[in-house]
Amino acid sequence: MESVLSKYENQNTIFSDYLEEFPDTDELVWILGKQHLLKTEKSKLLSDISARLWFTYRRKFSPIGGTGPSSDAGWGCMLRCGQMMLAQALICRHLGRDWHWEKQKEQPKAYQRILQCFLDRKDCCYSIHQMAQMGVGEGKSIGEWFGPNTVAQVLKKLALFDEWNSLAVYVSMDNTVVIEDIKKMCCVLPVSAATAGESPPDSLNASNQSKGTSACCLAWKPLLLIVPLRLGINQINPVYVDAFKECFKMPQSLGALGGKPNNAYYFIGFLGDELIFLDPHTTQNFVDTEENGTVDDQTFHCLQSPQRMNILNLDPSVALGFFCKEEKDFDSWCSLVQKEILKENLRMFELVQKHPSHWPPFVPPAKPEVTTTGAEFIDSTEQLEEFDLEEEFEILSI
Repeated sequence: MESVLSKYENQNTIFSDYLEEFPDTDELVWILGKQHLLKTEKSKLLSDISARLWFTYRRKFSPIGGTGPSSDAGWGCMLRCGQMMLAQALICRHLGRDWHWEKQKEQPKAYQRILQCFLDRKDCCYSIHQMAQMGVGEGKSIGEWFGPNTVAQVLKKLALFDEWNSLAVYVSMDNTVVIEDIKKMCCVLPVSAATAGESPPDSLNASNQSKGTSACCLAWKPLLLIVPLRLGINQINPVYVDAFKECFKMPQSLGALGGKPNNAYYFIGFLGDELIFLDPHTTQNFVDTEENGTVDDQTFHCLQSPQRMNILNLDPSVALGFFCKEEKDFDSWCSLVQKEILKENLRMFELVQKHPSHWPPFVPPAKPEVTTTGAEFIDSTEQLEEFDLEEEFEILSI
């Protein structure tokens, strides 16, 4: 194991040596719900891509669990991709999809706070330490490679301890997104009403369930929706290609987690039949907060042209991500799915109004009753037993 980690720690990829530039074409490029005309808007496109937070392997951080690895090189790529998808949700949550990053320019305080959520320290809520240790509850040893579904389950559980971002994380089961369950999880009382001990009015309990997407709740908890899928057996089935690409056009898109066996990438868009992705497979030194409380963010943005791969080379195990800051965003997403995804005979996933009667009752996830913070809670893997293990998603028939 040490020799493998040493190999990866000594590998510092120089992107300009092997990345192919975008071709000269009239085609549109789609990046996380936004389109760019490559021929006339190339600089705007590259600026949009570089604004995404880019998380890679790191070395020389404090050992995970006190005695574990001090680098995630060779095993943490899917965890880094999960961090990138979540970071994009937080950018949309606090700064908006149109926010752009500029090198060496002072950034909003919310940006610095988002970045600090992902630093490689055990007291940061979405650090490699937290994700690796929460993965133990999903049956993954520290240092073991994660799949897209496992990362989704880990993010769902860590979000329960994150009061600042206050996300509702929904991970679909059996390739099915249930509108009723999401409404139940995201429709919450305003803080003033909740602290006053008021009970939800009948309209919140009954009207939302009966009217579905047409009902408005009193307050909406921002939604991170993750849809783990298996789009084939050994390789992606071509019948899913158009629907998969359509997801990157949706304004709510957070891209997709996937890649090749044991080689994860964060897919953020497409050009023709090529997927555009951010690659976590380069090893950089650990970066911590500076004396003034800020983080030097130069190594957290990819300033080179991103890599591309043919969509048919994608491993069939993927996870789509979407962010709905307000209820109207989720309602709009449902309409887009009905129009663009469910029109296919062989559907990539299902969107249903009611909770399936043969499923166990839906109970919104809640933070376990512990007296410590989330970071302290998962310092000990023995305390992970309060979380139930999630079943893997089913393979789609093809």
